[in-house]
Amino acid sequence: MDFKAVGNKIKELRKTSGLSQEELSQGICTQAQISKIEKGDVYPYASTLYQISQKLGVDVNYFFDIGTTPRLDYFQEVFQQLQILRRNGKYEEMMDIVKAELDNPLFSQNNKNLQLLLWHKGIYLYEVKKDLSKSVDTLKEAIHLTHTKGKILLERELEIFLTLGAIYFKEDINKALEVFEEVKDHLQLLPHLNDYTIKTRHYYHITRVLTRLNRQEESNKYCEDGIKWCLQKDSLFLLGELHYQIGYNMELMNKPEEAVRYMKKAIVVFDLQQDCKHIQFIENRIKELSALI
Repeated sequence: MDFKAVGNKIKELRKTSGLSQEELSQGICTQAQISKIEKGDVYPYASTLYQISQKLGVDVNYFFDIGTTPRLDYFQEVFQQLQILRRNGKYEEMMDIVKAELDNPLFSQNNKNLQLLLWHKGIYLYEVKKDLSKSVDTLKEAIHLTHTKGKILLERELEIFLTLGAIYFKEDINKALEVFEEVKDHLQLLPHLNDYTIKTRHYYHITRVLTRLNRQEESNKYCEDGIKWCLQKDSLFLLGELHYQIGYNMELMNKPEEAVRYMKKAIVVFDLQQDCKHIQFIENRIKELSALI
């Protein structure tokens, strides 16, 4: 752990917030202790670091990352680029970054950072090379870089599991269900999620699997739980998709009136998101269903 890097960042954030050492220390520790922490002479207790992080408005894990990851700003830039390319389906460009960084000691000598590259390599192997076996092996290798058997899956590991489940959804629906059931078990054990969308994505993925297995009522239950989660987090992310999924399930259950009701709710969400593609598709489904009522 690089105590000096953590201390420098605390000092930087304190000055940006316009706080003196004495003001930062109030209710936490002494001014002298803050001075020692900022100089890197001592490392604070976890509880002290948490209180400091709260006063400075950052997540406590930010300091742990700084202390264990040299050039954290560079790593975060690579992560953001990969995330954008992944979400936009630009897998060739994504793989170019992976190849460029594999020999970088910042990644090759740090399992957590290397995991990021292997995760995206696994996606590339499936989406571009169409090699299911190598893709699955690479994703599992990525998980094993940081996961200890018998321990709770960490957030990044859960995300890789979600990727694995999404791939199996297209190839082996029963394996997909096994993966998402395992993710559910670990999510229930996690005391806190920094990225709440992991849980949202899990709800969405497992509902689609259950629908594919003709278990519409179970799928609806997960959809309802997912909708409650979105509302609790005040988030529109996948909220429209979850409403549509219930509507689709109702359609499969020969309940066109209920199907239309939920699909209309989905349109309201997609309208707020200015998602014309989904709106047009759902409006056409509503017209077809309305003819059956």
